[in-house]
Amino acid sequence: MKSIKTFAAVVALTILPFASFAQSITATDTTIDGAEAQIAAQAHKVGASYKVTEANFNNGVHMTAELTK
Repeated sequence: MKSIKTFAAVVALTILPFASFAQSITATDTTIDGAEAQIAAQAHKVGASYKVTEANFNNGVHMTAELTK
C-alpha cells in the first residue's frame, strides 16, 4: 500500500510542473509571417515557448497559440 501512495505522489509531482503554466494567446495580421512574429514576440516577452494551435485566413490572418514554460 505504501508503494502505491509513493508512486502516486511521484506521478503527481512529475506532472505538476507541466500543468503549472499554459496560456492561450492570439494575434491578427495580414500575413501568416506577421501573425506568427507577434506570437513569437509575446512568447519571448514572458520567457515561454509556443505551439500554434489554430490559424484562420479570412481577409487577414487570425492565429492562436499555446504558451508553455
